[in-house]
Amino acid sequence: TQPLHNEISRENTVSDQSIVEPGPELFSIRKSQRHRALMFSFEGKRILVTGGTSGIGRAIAEAFAAAGGEVLALGLACEERVPAPIRTTILDITDGEAVDTLVSGLSTLDVVVNAAGIIRRDDEFDLDVFARVVEVNLTGVMRVCKAAHAKLCASRGSIINIASMLSFFGGARTPGYSASKGGVVQLTRSLAIAWANDGIRVNAVAPGWISTPLTQPLRNDAKRSAELVSRTPLARWGRPEE
Repeated sequence: TQPLHNEISRENTVSDQSIVEPGPELFSIRKSQRHRALMFSFEGKRILVTGGTSGIGRAIAEAFAAAGGEVLALGLACEERVPAPIRTTILDITDGEAVDTLVSGLSTLDVVVNAAGIIRRDDEFDLDVFARVVEVNLTGVMRVCKAAHAKLCASRGSIINIASMLSFFGGARTPGYSASKGGVVQLTRSLAIAWANDGIRVNAVAPGWISTPLTQPLRNDAKRSAELVSRTPLARWGRPEE
């Protein structure tokens, strides 16, 4: 793991040997996550994860919990049971009043992870759909960061934004998603500069091809999936916990 810097890190490869489909182990913190968590301790720290009930956000929430953190995972719905001791709350990050109310109600806050996001392949050429994707993926990130600023100042905490490979090379079917994730990169850089004097570290991670609900349509398309896997050094889809 690289030391924390106010910069964008890009991860295009994955490290384990096979994809394991979700099973009963989701109801407890995975052994591999507990093992990795031994390298870090977040005992006594409070972590807020948007999009924390599924996909990459959920895996991040589980990893922080395995490291001893007190985690609150936010999502529109909890379709799958999230393992204890993670707490969950339904929240729409496009609702500014709801975001402000939730964050102001927290006594302390040490880490914010912005993992909430949507994608609408092919439909994003419609301006209303485009605007909705940007509202969730980019404006939503700024909204949560702004709401959390005062509490992160007090704790000298950190923000981790989830960007995408499409932040850098775009996507023919996803102009809204690509633009929003490109914006996340620039927003991360801007906030890292603006809030450095407050002691707040702001970073972003751009995952590669990961097996999540958002990529399910691509994985269901055998031809497209094969094309993507052929560009991945380990020749497979990554797992959220990676």
